[in-house]
Amino acid sequence: MSSLWNNGDGMEEAAALDGPAGMQPDGVIQTNYDTVVDNFNDMNLKDGLLRGIYAYGFEKPSAIQQRAIIPCIKKYDVIAQAESGIGKTGTFSISILQNIETKIEECQALILAPT
Repeated sequence: MSSLWNNGDGMEEAAALDGPAGMQPDGVIQTNYDTVVDNFNDMNLKDGLLRGIYAYGFEKPSAIQQRAIIPCIKKYDVIAQAESGIGKTGTFSISILQNIETKIEECQALILAPT
């Protein structure tokens, strides 16, 4: 299953850009995954991960995180586009950390091209 998002925050700069087909720079969110989770508590994250998120000062997931963390955790193919500083790195980091089995001492994740 593939998912596609376009986050509409801060689109003044992006309005002049023509993104890839299906990605509208005017802030329209397009997706084939309709679940939006508006707080970290409802994501069923590991207790230690959830404590770390709150300890780091995050209170509420950003729009991209509300839509992309769960499909990433479910290991769906995800394409996410959002302006810099919106939370894409947090999205894939939280998703990876949720899926890591700490008792396995082997490589379980590889990030080839972070945002």
